[in-house]
Amino acid sequence: MSNTKIKHVLGISGGKDSAALSIYMAKKYPSLDIDYYTCDTGRELKETYDLIGRLNSVLGKEIKLYKSMDEENSPRDNPFDHFLDLYGGYLPSPQARWCTKKMKIAPFEKEIGGHPTISYVGIRGDEDREGYISNKENLQSIFPFRRNIWSEDVINKFISNSNIDLLTGYYQKITNQDQFTLIKSYLEQPISIQFTQSQKINALLDADVKLFNKVVFEYLKTTDYPVGKLDHFPLVEDDELVTIDGVFDILEKSGVGIPAYYKPLEYEVEINGEIKKGTYARSRSGCFFCFYQQKIEWVWLLEQHPTLYSEAMEYEKEGYTWSEEPLADLAKPERVVAIKKDHYLRVNRQKNKNRSTTSWQDEILDAEGEGCATCFI
Repeated sequence: MSNTKIKHVLGISGGKDSAALSIYMAKKYPSLDIDYYTCDTGRELKETYDLIGRLNSVLGKEIKLYKSMDEENSPRDNPFDHFLDLYGGYLPSPQARWCTKKMKIAPFEKEIGGHPTISYVGIRGDEDREGYISNKENLQSIFPFRRNIWSEDVINKFISNSNIDLLTGYYQKITNQDQFTLIKSYLEQPISIQFTQSQKINALLDADVKLFNKVVFEYLKTTDYPVGKLDHFPLVEDDELVTIDGVFDILEKSGVGIPAYYKPLEYEVEINGEIKKGTYARSRSGCFFCFYQQKIEWVWLLEQHPTLYSEAMEYEKEGYTWSEEPLADLAKPERVVAIKKDHYLRVNRQKNKNRSTTSWQDEILDAEGEGCATCFI
């Protein structure tokens, strides 16, 4: 097997997690020749482009641009407008995310082609989501920030009841007797309603993360997955778990800093005759008009980037809107006040419920449950 046949890539969305992962991988695994790339929609916030510019300097290598459109043969000057024309002005939505498919996934898969490729994805250890998993056999996703770095498709095959004897043999070769006795008791239990796949994986990870990784690596050598074609994969020795606090720490210490749109800004709102002060910010990267935004984020865009808000409004026509409420209505002064009031009361209810101070990082965590991992990590 030869490591030179495998391509290593890491996509940078302009969000905090992928930015932190690129720094983390560059410093911790300098032996890996990773290609860093981004897929530009042409409709990102300026803060996103600023972040990618700073990353270029810190990483010491160029972040490649995977293009989704033929610029020379399109009347449009940006990918979003190009594809919007092709879709007849039909705006993307949670039910029809052509934006992700055409501007993120398609250029990525075109660039990779049939080359065996490992893609490093910035989903954190405190998140319960999988992210984009390709159905192409030559492309494998790895999640370095998680305790379990392997993708769900790999785990499903690895932990199958039909592999009990195979995995037991792998563990026996690299484990001392006392540890093997415990691990064997987990391995010999078939996956069932009483002992689910998740319980079995967690039991093996609890016993020893590095041993688990080494056994998965040995198993992958019997498959066509790209990692299995490597002589050595340094991440099998890693048992670090990186959460949102770790992500912000990586960004701050590197000098790249936190994307400016995450920084909370103060707003005022009158509630029961009193002026209250809350804070708002954007909770994710992506296009400035992303349909996954909360209403308070639309208000943030209206007040912090009024020109961009107006541009977002111009896209709404012929019944197509970014959310159930047209932006022209959301921008009315009485609606802005109502949205701020609702946000302020909701945040403070949560603070009282937790009996502790809710940080702006906590608000980002709350907002991450809904959205597209391809854009936001």
